[in-house]
Amino acid sequence: MKFRVDRDVLAEAVAWTARSLPTRPAVPVLAGVLLEAGEDGTLTLSSFDYDVSARCEVPATVSAAGTAVVQGRMLADIAKALPPKPVDVELEGTRITVICGASRFTLHTMPVEDYPQLPDLPELAGSVDSHVFQDAVMQVTTAASRDETLPLLTGVRIEIEGDRMTLMATDRYRLSMKEVSWTPQRPGASEVALVRARTLIDVAKSMTAGEKVEIALEAEGGVQIIGFDAGGRATTSQLIEGAYPPVKRLFPDETPTYAVAKTAELVEAARRVSLVAERNTPIRLAFTDGMVTLEAGQGDDAQASEAIECTLTGEEITTAFNPNLFLDGLNAMGTEWVRLGFTHPAKPVLMSGLKSENAEDQEEFLYLLMPNRFVS
Repeated sequence: MKFRVDRDVLAEAVAWTARSLPTRPAVPVLAGVLLEAGEDGTLTLSSFDYDVSARCEVPATVSAAGTAVVQGRMLADIAKALPPKPVDVELEGTRITVICGASRFTLHTMPVEDYPQLPDLPELAGSVDSHVFQDAVMQVTTAASRDETLPLLTGVRIEIEGDRMTLMATDRYRLSMKEVSWTPQRPGASEVALVRARTLIDVAKSMTAGEKVEIALEAEGGVQIIGFDAGGRATTSQLIEGAYPPVKRLFPDETPTYAVAKTAELVEAARRVSLVAERNTPIRLAFTDGMVTLEAGQGDDAQASEAIECTLTGEEITTAFNPNLFLDGLNAMGTEWVRLGFTHPAKPVLMSGLKSENAEDQEEFLYLLMPNRFVS
């Protein structure tokens, strides 16, 4: 194997492929990146840990086709540190030589025959606008659990019905949902998938440079797999098994009491007031006509309060929230205005972004947050 490749192209490709390599691989070869130089002038880099696979294709000048497995993170560090010149890579026996300008590195290879066979990209289910998908993923994953002892809640439930795709996530204290348009491969398609939130976040951050992200779904031997393909990069991941809780029904059909405020003003006020909120203590919000007052702390503890303008429809209401979860929801809105809808002070608030001050001009991202008990 022998090829020449642009330094920036190599560095970016290796970094992306090696990003999900396990820190403590079950077998040493899983710490490697598979390099395949083809006679068609394509260099393919792959990684796989039996759960998530990644494959990246880049152009290269191939003098001799071949295959090799090298330590992924070391190669990524080397490629990033090379000078901005063409990189020559050559396999000599069980070693790979990397030459770039006056820099020269020699790396041991691992047995190619020990490397596991990568899963094929499943059958194409459809495609979605990359920026729409990125925004939806980054909003919805805000509510996904980080507790690995509850694997189901670390995932995002994707529901596909025709040309609509709905993403949902919850950690039991909050629930997020976003509905977007997409282009199905088969009209009237109906699919459900539970995907790890960290997988979706990685896809949203690294595979949305082009116009579209292709999504593939398939069951292989009883194991459900999802795949994403965009711009010469492809990744697959096993789906999370289990029955996701029926959380969609928790969203109220209507909220007779609601307030509208400027998102940035509410974020800044909540952030300042929460500075005196001790661990696990809430901030209180009292909504009155034309104003919402935020308070934290009580008794002999440090206290803070701040009032900002808002419009209130319905009865005055007072409630309280975990400040971090409340701020997470506000920051995920991405709109100038936010609508907070209530059915009762002790029941969840339904937060949604507004395209304008008009309370009916809502975006399709919803964030449902459980209130905290508090002493009035």
